[in-house]
Amino acid sequence: MPVTPLTDSKHLTIAIRRATAFPMRKPEHPGLLLQRCYLAPLQLTQSDLARMLGISRRRVNEIVNGQRAITADTALKLAQQFHTSPMFWLEKQQLWELYQALRSRSVRD
Repeated sequence: MPVTPLTDSKHLTIAIRRATAFPMRKPEHPGLLLQRCYLAPLQLTQSDLARMLGISRRRVNEIVNGQRAITADTALKLAQQFHTSPMFWLEKQQLWELYQALRSRSVRD
């Protein structure tokens, strides 16, 4: 296998250091964004949203409370319901997960 910046551990280490060189501001969990920008302004309850998306109320509650990730399936449903793109939701989730990973990594180091 040829050595590329993505397979060479030295390059990967450098890339990680660059990514963490500037302190990352804590992003908003996508569930909090869902509550703040969609549910509250539209006066929707978590139960309303669960019914509209065809998912359990517990799943919505866990997402809103930051205890559950937004999956690709949920992103598709949210995008259709709120006229956004699935990538909008997945990028918010990915940013949150990256922040958590960097934070836990710095605690271990």
